Amino acid sequence: MYLGLICILTAYVYRFLYELTELIFHINNLDDTLIMLGVLDLIDVVMIANLLIMVIMGGYETFISPLQLDTHPEQPEWLGHLDAGGMKVKLALALVGISSIHLLRTFIDPTKLDNFGIMWQVIIHLTLIISALAIAFTNKLLNNSHESPSATKGHVS
Repeated sequence: MYLGLICILTAYVYRFLYELTELIFHINNLDDTLIMLGVLDLIDVVMIANLLIMVIMGGYETFISPLQLDTHPEQPEWLGHLDAGGMKVKLALALVGISSIHLLRTFIDPTKLDNFGIMWQVIIHLTLIISALAIAFTNKLLNNSHESPSATKGHVS
């Protein structure tokens, strides 16, 4: 499964390079709105690639085998202390970020969707935000319940 995600990540790297090349070579023929939409497309591809990297590395670390990167100077900070709950929170927040980019793209160029489509895009975005908040809150409750009483003594939330 992780090999499949790595293949998709490679496809996203190709797509990013293709879109970047297209944007650079046609920049003189584009107005500001089209340039901004092109930049949003690049940001969208990067955010999805980051999501794939988080799932690949975090999933492997959490469910298969710990990566031995303790002495490696470029180890991602989040990797060493990310449990399954923390990974869910990061994934939910990444989905909210990706949805935000799509919503911003719709507001910049609303001609591709009618009002009904825009309404559903906003509803889906709000649902993702509420879901991310619920996941984060649940994860916080679970983490607080696993702390020992001596660790929380004298600590006021």
